[in-house]
Amino acid sequence: MRARVVELLDQERERWPLWLPVGAAIGIGIYFALPMEPPMWLAATLPVVAIAVGLLSWKRPVALITAAAMGIVALGFAAATWRTLQLDAPVLEKRLGPTSVTGQVVRVEPKPKGARITLARLKIPRLAPAKTPDRVRIRVRRAEADLLAGDWITVKAMLLPPPAPAAPGAFDFARHAYFQGLGAVGFAVGRVRRIDAATGPGAGDSRTIAQRFRLWLAKLRQSVHRRITDALKGTAGAVAAALMTGERGAIPAHVMDSMRASGLAHLLAISGLHIGLVTGILFFAIRGLLAMIEPVALRFAIKKWAAGVALMGALAYLLLTGMTVPTQRAFVMAALVLLAVVIDRTAISMRSVAWAALIVLAVAPESLLGASFQMSFAAVIALVATYEALRPLVRRWRSRLKWWHLALLYLAGVALTTVVAGTATAPFAAYHFNRVAVYGLAANLVAVPITALWIMPWATMAYLLMPFGLEGVALAPMGWGIDGVIAIARSVSHWPGAVALVPAMSAMALVLVALGGLWLCLWQRPWRLAGLSLIALGLVAVPFARPPDVMVSGDGRLMAVRTTDGGLMLSSLKRNRFDRESWLRRAGLEGAKAWPSPAGLAAGSDRTITCDDVGCLYRARGNTVALVKRADAFLEDCWVADLVIAVVPLRRRRCPKPKLVIDRFDLWRNGAYAMWIDRDFIRAESVLGTQGLRPWSRIRTPRGKRRQRR
Repeated sequence: MRARVVELLDQERERWPLWLPVGAAIGIGIYFALPMEPPMWLAATLPVVAIAVGLLSWKRPVALITAAAMGIVALGFAAATWRTLQLDAPVLEKRLGPTSVTGQVVRVEPKPKGARITLARLKIPRLAPAKTPDRVRIRVRRAEADLLAGDWITVKAMLLPPPAPAAPGAFDFARHAYFQGLGAVGFAVGRVRRIDAATGPGAGDSRTIAQRFRLWLAKLRQSVHRRITDALKGTAGAVAAALMTGERGAIPAHVMDSMRASGLAHLLAISGLHIGLVTGILFFAIRGLLAMIEPVALRFAIKKWAAGVALMGALAYLLLTGMTVPTQRAFVMAALVLLAVVIDRTAISMRSVAWAALIVLAVAPESLLGASFQMSFAAVIALVATYEALRPLVRRWRSRLKWWHLALLYLAGVALTTVVAGTATAPFAAYHFNRVAVYGLAANLVAVPITALWIMPWATMAYLLMPFGLEGVALAPMGWGIDGVIAIARSVSHWPGAVALVPAMSAMALVLVALGGLWLCLWQRPWRLAGLSLIALGLVAVPFARPPDVMVSGDGRLMAVRTTDGGLMLSSLKRNRFDRESWLRRAGLEGAKAWPSPAGLAAGSDRTITCDDVGCLYRARGNTVALVKRADAFLEDCWVADLVIAVVPLRRRRCPKPKLVIDRFDLWRNGAYAMWIDRDFIRAESVLGTQGLRPWSRIRTPRGKRRQRR
């Protein structure tokens, strides 16, 4: 068996490098899955140990391959550990304010009802310098949304720590904020006042060249955004600005909902499609223009010149649109393709995808956990693998096709691309967003050609005309195409059953599907089909992921119980909107019912809930759960309850009956809880338990003396 495995691996020798980013991703995943922060010495030692093992097993192929794989995993683990240490900075520990906040605006994100601004180089009177965050993000009103990146301002605001997940396993904004450098979030409660830079906390500028360059880019992006929205009003202008600057905040919520429901939201996220179109338009335009100049076309390699210009254009587009993970991946791939053109090599290959993934993971290991990275690379890996398999067949077809067949071939390519990309990204969309667009193929068949052949060419023209103040000439026809795409999205989103809601799937199921997909796509010989069994195993596990029976928010203001039909009943339909919507989304539900009024009875079968003024009793699978609102109800309920959840402190009150007691102190320490009730066993998970003792969790692990980076 071992000899057979070695033989198969040897046959796939040319595909080995494709697994480098996979090994690094496994190491990064192990790092983020740990329940506590590993020491830096461990991260530094593991690669050295792997190298030593490899040197000792140089003449034993199996041991050498194993050591190499361990080394790649160890390097990914070390990269994630180092990245976390590098970004260590103060995080606000508790709610603060209203308080005066003075700082420099480094980013302005337009919103339909105002703006969201990010401030750096802060001065907050009620915080010592050692505890002052490096950056905070604050919502301001529409009347004060005319701020510019680089402005020094002071504003009275409420500041809060980055919120913990709404439920165990839910999206961890606290971790996201940590890697974004955000130490607090909040909202303005007073007017924003501009101040002179000379009197601000940054007087005597000590910023690095990189920091100054990022601020200049933010100013440029904001200037371009304003010129676009001034020239093209309304929703079309907001969408055009999103496509040209990456700022999507100004797009109305109902338009975003329609785009998501129709499967067209990817058109608004700057990714491979947009980078590819901008690069392709520049490449073919420059090459065509140079070909018209006979002396130049005959004497010089104009194809390589066009590739160089297209690369510079792609870099400019990357910088202008905010350098998101899909954009980074797309740019690296485009750069490798254009470099291949320059050196006369195969332009698009799986190796370029692997190098792009490895570069992104090396620069930002935390991106592995994001939907952008996962869906972007899932789509492009599946597409490259598909077209690798179809390349010989397509070449034979193209040799027999007439010119009028090309349009049909293009539409077939769009359909195949949509099906392949949609299938590859569906598990990740279900995991992160709990929804699948059913009619995405139909919408994309019409919207993608409009975007590729009309919207993006006019966007490129608008860029070129902007230095002359003539961008409006190109933005007007671009707006017509945008209106068409929005109309398609609105129409498709209203078709019956346009969106399929799915409950949260386990992380292990997603890992199995991802590994199976990689095995299927990265290898080329028949053993690749073994990946289908892993995919099937992951998908089969999805329906067996059992949702919790009882949930309670971290502040104790919202509780939920599951009904016999799989729905949710909430203690309030008005409080804690963020938690409420997160619970419903993870349950795959559109709505929920309220708990019954005092003396009322709800649910049925083996699940019932009765309430009075001081709490509720919920019965499920032979167990009774007491949901206590006031401390004086505890002594009565604890004698009949198997599980007690109290939103008030119980201090040292004891009761022998319950199998588990969770009170306000537990919620304060551990965050939101989710509980699964069986006849003989009750299992509880908390946010802190799933987060672990990490630098971004509520209880932060020490990293030594925190560095000051102001």
